[in-house]
Amino acid sequence: MSDLHDRWVEERRHEYYYKLAKKEGYRSRASFKLLQLDEKYSIIREGDSVVDLGACPGGWSQVAYELTGPEGKVVGVDLRYIHPLEGVDFIIGDITEDATMIRLLEMVGGKVDVVLSDMAPNIAGHYSTDHARSIELCTYAVDVCDRILKKNGKLAMKVFMGDMFGMLEKQLKSRFRHVTVTSPAASRPTSSEVYVVCTGFLAAHNVEPVREIKQEKEAPAFRPKGGNI
Repeated sequence: MSDLHDRWVEERRHEYYYKLAKKEGYRSRASFKLLQLDEKYSIIREGDSVVDLGACPGGWSQVAYELTGPEGKVVGVDLRYIHPLEGVDFIIGDITEDATMIRLLEMVGGKVDVVLSDMAPNIAGHYSTDHARSIELCTYAVDVCDRILKKNGKLAMKVFMGDMFGMLEKQLKSRFRHVTVTSPAASRPTSSEVYVVCTGFLAAHNVEPVREIKQEKEAPAFRPKGGNI
């Protein structure tokens, strides 16, 4: 009986935030997760520059722009096409690939105040596999922080909790003054997802990068052989 009640509560909560998103004009119910995180931890301030990883369909980018205002800058990145959103620039690409990272660096044109990541792997339905893939995506979010986050900047990202979380937490604690694990009310109670809010980025130069980025070499200019015709 308890299981049926819990399932009913979860379905009602899911339905509530879905309907509320439609009513308030947000692109996804996930928008409320960021709103709730920001209300508690003050992640985004007016005028901030923000990078949103795993941005599709744009719900977090939409909230980020509301919070930064017209003086801020929001850039979203995702593998999938995202319908245009006023005040937000989108990059369609894989952040695990060098070309996408280079494009992001060029578009941002400097350091940013906040990195957001709602990235999630394609669910395989196998707990340890999904967890490992989630941790891998999070390490790429950390890599983005190492390259473009300002000193004292902030990171908020989703992760599937599991036995590899300690490794990720160690990486985060070597880079940020404060690391907090939390779960907003808009998350499903039965989900293994949690959110990590990190503040006070140290911008330490002695931190070993997650990976090297290789700039593609330009093809040599074509020169006809045999002189002029």
